[in-house]
Amino acid sequence: MKKSTIIIIAAIGVVTLILAGLLIKSHSDMQEMVDVFTEEKENLLNDYQDLYLDYDSLRRYDTDLNEKLDQERERVAQLQEELKTVKATNARRIKELQGELTTLRTVMRTFVVQIDSLNQTNIRLTQENNEMKDQVARVKQSYNALQSQNQSLAQQVEIASRLEAKVTSTDGLTNKEKKTTSISKIAKVVVNFIIDKNVSAQVGMKKVYLRLTRPDGQLLMHSKDDLFKYEDSQINFSAMREVEYGGEETTSYIVYKVDSGELMAGTYDIEIFCQGERIAKGSWTIK
Repeated sequence: MKKSTIIIIAAIGVVTLILAGLLIKSHSDMQEMVDVFTEEKENLLNDYQDLYLDYDSLRRYDTDLNEKLDQERERVAQLQEELKTVKATNARRIKELQGELTTLRTVMRTFVVQIDSLNQTNIRLTQENNEMKDQVARVKQSYNALQSQNQSLAQQVEIASRLEAKVTSTDGLTNKEKKTTSISKIAKVVVNFIIDKNVSAQVGMKKVYLRLTRPDGQLLMHSKDDLFKYEDSQINFSAMREVEYGGEETTSYIVYKVDSGELMAGTYDIEIFCQGERIAKGSWTIK
């Protein structure tokens, strides 16, 4: 074999070895690139999954935004599914999907700001509502206290305005208006009384009722229909007259006309009533 031929063959061998080395290195570099793209794709998938979960968590905070949140979450899910089918070596599309991820994150931050603002508003409104409830409770408490005070004052005024009186004397009169102690001659029983001064009492004409009770407990009266109101009941009276009262001490009397044979010896109970209250008590004794 010629020396030139040997040299050519050797050169070809060296070139082949060099090309083989380059090919092996290129394949190794390509594999490293594929591994890097694959890792980037996996990281991007994880980022999409995290973003999906983030959108899902936002739904719990504000129901008014749920429809918009669902739209964005569905968009994330679609891009995530697409990413799963993209080859790791499709760098252009993976780059685009990374850009989409950035946009979706920006949108999500916008939702977070809105929700945070709404939550702060809700907190403020809740505080205002609680403060209003407290204020209403305080007003109600003050109102109840005022009502109680007014009732107490009304009771005090009512008590203060009640009339009081005293029986000064009781006499039996004949038909000729002469005093007598003889039971058979008494035609009228006259009860004299004085109504005390009371500037708190209402002035005007007052109906004054007399109840005259015999020693045996029998009320002297002319008709069962002679009634007046006392302590939520209607009770009978013996006699009645109207007295003009002007707030000053007032002297007056009331007369009971005796029916034949109804008197008896002993002590009689005398009660005087006005405005639904008993204002005086006394007694009268005949022998």
